[in-house]
Amino acid sequence: MTQTRRAPVYTRPPISPVAEGIGPHGATLYIGGMEGARDMDLLRAHDIRILVNCAVNLDFDLIGQTVLAAEAGKVAAGYGMLRYYKIGMIDGDGNPSAMMLAGLLILQGAIRQTMPDRPTYPFKDGGNILVNCRAGRSRSVALASLLLHVEQPDRYPTLDTAVAHVRTARQLHPDEWFETPKPMLLDAARDAAHWAQTMAAGAAARV
Repeated sequence: MTQTRRAPVYTRPPISPVAEGIGPHGATLYIGGMEGARDMDLLRAHDIRILVNCAVNLDFDLIGQTVLAAEAGKVAAGYGMLRYYKIGMIDGDGNPSAMMLAGLLILQGAIRQTMPDRPTYPFKDGGNILVNCRAGRSRSVALASLLLHVEQPDRYPTLDTAVAHVRTARQLHPDEWFETPKPMLLDAARDAAHWAQTMAAGAAARV
């Protein structure tokens, strides 16, 4: 009978800064798990105004200003406490590689998005970014590493160098690297990096 390999359980911060100088506003990129992502006081203290949730099996009640109250059969709706984006990935098999590319594009778009000056958009441009999943050690590691490799290729010329950096910044131990991130997520990130580079080359050729 084959036994499933299990990593030791380690204590680490709810969020971890992994890189600075990201995007046009010079944002700091953080990764974390659900405890960090739900701590609005912690996010405000670090000027985190963009939250990108990688987990299909995790959501948050982020309404800061209710527009439509909850009622029978209907949930509340309104304006969030920060800018919230979701790319719902599974922490294992089952994700098309295109979902990892979608996560990269959503993250890049969120970093560069310009908010309109209207009451229905109570957000400001810029702010730091938190990429989260349930524990902040697999899906978020894969997506954050992909972003660093694509956005800062001089510092992270390969996906592997980006992953190594994020593992260190997130205090991930060598005996858990076999699942931080899961191998299939790393494979998806490699596919996404190739597609992103192909897209960038095509855009450059059209200029």
